[in-house]
Parts: sequence; structure tokens; C-alpha cells
Amino acid sequence: MSIKQTSISLIMAIIISMLSACKNDFLDKNPTAAIASSEFWKSDTDTRMGLAGVYRRLQNGFYGQSKLWLDTYSDNALDRHTFFGFNNLTLGVVNSTNVPGTFYNTPYEGIAGCNFFLDNVDKAPVSDAIKTGYKAEVRFIRAMIYFDLVQAFGGVVLYKTAPQTVDAAKIAKSSKEDVLAFVHSELDFAIANLPDVAYSGHAVKGSAQALKAKVYLFQQNWPLAASTANEVITGGKFQIYQGGYPNLFLTTTQQNNPEIIFSTKYLAPNNPQGGEGVLVEIGWYGSIAPYQNLVDDYEMANGKRINEAGSGYDPANPYVNRDPRLKFTIKVPTEKYINPDGSVFNESDPLLTTYSQKKYLDLTKLPFDRSKTPLTDQNIIHIRYADVLLMYAEAKNEATGPDGTIYAALNLIRQRTGINLPPVDQAVYNTQDKLREFILHERRIELALEGHRYYDLKRRNLMQTKLAPLKNPGGAQLVFGEKNNVLPFAQSELDRNKQLIQNKDY
Repeated sequence: MSIKQTSISLIMAIIISMLSACKNDFLDKNPTAAIASSEFWKSDTDTRMGLAGVYRRLQNGFYGQSKLWLDTYSDNALDRHTFFGFNNLTLGVVNSTNVPGTFYNTPYEGIAGCNFFLDNVDKAPVSDAIKTGYKAEVRFIRAMIYFDLVQAFGGVVLYKTAPQTVDAAKIAKSSKEDVLAFVHSELDFAIANLPDVAYSGHAVKGSAQALKAKVYLFQQNWPLAASTANEVITGGKFQIYQGGYPNLFLTTTQQNNPEIIFSTKYLAPNNPQGGEGVLVEIGWYGSIAPYQNLVDDYEMANGKRINEAGSGYDPANPYVNRDPRLKFTIKVPTEKYINPDGSVFNESDPLLTTYSQKKYLDLTKLPFDRSKTPLTDQNIIHIRYADVLLMYAEAKNEATGPDGTIYAALNLIRQRTGINLPPVDQAVYNTQDKLREFILHERRIELALEGHRYYDLKRRNLMQTKLAPLKNPGGAQLVFGEKNNVLPFAQSELDRNKQLIQNKDY
């Protein structure tokens, strides 16, 4: 990252922070007015606005609504309009000129904002206790961003403070292990200093614990992943939401939702989602097109796979009596969206896979068109309680093999109100290998089209195996090379920072 980029990022951090409201519930308020920078860091109001600026950084790239597109770099869906070029990447065309900058630039802009806040917050005339709480929130966010960079690139350049000179910005990347050690230290600080309460917009202790469990899962430290996830479970601050699976992804029912552990927040009309928002990009354009492979992976309502004896699957009526999450997640060809005037809503373009994403769409705002952009403010969920239960199940199974706590965690997800699937068949999924396959299947279905599948497949070294059976609508075979488990750094970054060494085989 060049010093020029760093300077721009820091300036933007100030500008964004000064566009945030000044009240205690500032994350739930629209931006109001600006304050001269010479007057900043003079009060607690300033520090809270600076903190809001850090959170606002999460509205960009894969921390905002673009996160959902990460599923199109997997076996789940097609990036039908190539918003991020994932079509080439899933064909194995991965090089230093075509990796989306969102993987690298957006995280470093967020890190710059975090570092600017942490480098300056002590100037404010605020008690140490209050400042420690603010720092814990920012260090949690910085940990989350660095973890995403590691998942994408492996070792990366590690800035713990904002570079002050050109030479200070041009440094070598740290090893993956060193960056992850930093992530853990950040999360330990956050866990020790964040409030142990339910999530309502600010990071809380459970947010940091859940993220730490995810980092351990990535490292395949199964015992610590299981025990850390279990701390969230036994902490009692979160639970499976019983108000309807699709309502997890709609604005009004996301507020103080007991399942959401951390999210990126928006507020219409002045602070809606970026770009054109999911109602336009997903609802109208049909930009995320699920593959048949994903649709076929949904169970029948009786808990059997569609190719399993006794499932009751009818090829002539393929969407009948299926896991209810299918119809809540994906618009199938037999479904029609009806506009308020009674007419049938049609997407702007033909659906290349015959399917489109339904999750995160508010059908009360039909018809979807560009007039809906200012109204699109669904919060993008990064971690929810079902994810924690799945992490616990996966890690516990790897650590000790099947036990009753694993089945109980899975059944909480499967038997939420409105889903009501049968409990896991313990007579069938009674070995570590069989239960592993089931947990990864359940993880795919429960979290489908939320932006998790790409990283899940990579950390289990399953990407090539899962892409191998698939072809895109043009008939091209999907592929994933071993080297693609880490992405290449952009050539422009290598040109700016001669200390940065390209990843192996690129």
C-alpha cells in the first residue's frame, strides 16, 4: 500500500467520521453535518463520531452488500454480470491483473481508518475506561479485516499504526502465522474489554468470541475452535431467531435480532447500501444466479436427500416438499413475484441458470427498479448464532468425534420455527467422517448466498473437488488450482511497494 493511498485513506476516515451523527445511538442515525478537522478529538462526541467513521468503512466492498457475491466464487452461484470478474476466476484465470481490488484495497482502507482512530483517540479528554471500550471495538474490526486478508492472500503487509513516511509504508509482508498471531491478540483485547451483552449495532464480547472461534477453525485448531464457540453458546446472549428464517435478512426484523452477532448496518434514505443495492442488483438484475448443484443439495422436508430411497422426490415437481430454506433462499422457476398492481414482476435480463437469489430481498418493495436504491438498507450479516453452532459442531466432531452436543447444535438450526426439519439421524451419521460430510452440507444450506462458501471450501481444501462437477452456462468447466488457495497481489501493488513479494506460482 503506497503512502499516497494511506494518506487518502486517513483523510477519508476523518471525512466519513465527521459525517456521522453525534448522539449515543449514532449508528442508528443518518449522517447530519460536518465539523472542521481543527476542532476534532476535543470531546467524547468527537471520539464517538470517529468510531462511527470506522464502522462506516464496513459499508464498502465485501463488508457491505458485495459480500454476497463471494458465493459466486464457489459452487453455489454464478456472477452472471461479472461484477467482480469471478467468472474468469472460477475458470482458473487468476493472475496479478484480474483479481478484484475489493479483496485488497477495501480492507486496507478499513485498516487505515482503524489505525487513524487508534493513533489519535488518546488525544480526546475522555476517561480511560470509555476510551478502552472504543479501542476494543476498533481492534475487533481491525482483527476481522486482517483475518479476511489472510484468508485471501496468506501473509500480508501488517500495519499496526499508520505509516508516517513513504519508506515506512514500503515494507515486506508478514507471514500468515504472524498476522494471525496479531489477529488473536486483537481479539483477546476485544474479548476482555467489550461489554458482555446482546448485539445491537456495536461489537460486543460475543462478536469477538465468535470471530476468534472462526479464526481457530481456519487454523484447524479444533479443540480451541470448539471451546471458543461453546463460550458463545453457554454465554446465553444469543439464540436462534424464531421469527421466520427469511426475516433474518430484512431491515425491520434485523433490529436487536437475537441471532445476529455482528453486521454492517445501513439506514435509508441517506445511508442506504452502496452501488445500486441488493433490491436492484440481485432482485432486478438477477446478478447472483444459483447453480442447479446448490438447489439439488437441499433435502426433502422429511430430511432425506433427493436421491435417497424413500425421499419422495418427484422430478416433475422438483420444488415440492423440500427443505423450506430452499424457497426462502432461492427463487425457483415455478415462483412468480407479484407487483402491487397484480402484474408479474420480471427481472431485467433472462436468468442464465433459471434461478435467482431471494435471500435479502424485501418483496414488499416490488417492483424492483432503480427507484428502490435509496430504500435498500438491509444490514449485511457477518456472524450469526447459527454460524457459531455450525462452527462448534464441525470443530467438536474433528476434535473428539460424534457426541450428543453436536447433534443438539445442528438440531437447533434445523428445527427453528418455520423450518421444522427432522433431527439429524444419529443412526446414519454416526461416524466422524459421515458427520463431517453432514455438517459441511448443513453449513452450505443454512448459510447459502451469505458470502461464506468461498472461504469454507478453501479452508477445507475442497474447492477443486466441489467445482469439478460444474460447468458455467456457457459450457465451460469450472476449475480451481492448488495455487489459487491464495490470491496473487495486484501488479500495481508490487510496483508501488518493491518490498512486497508475489505469492508463490504467480
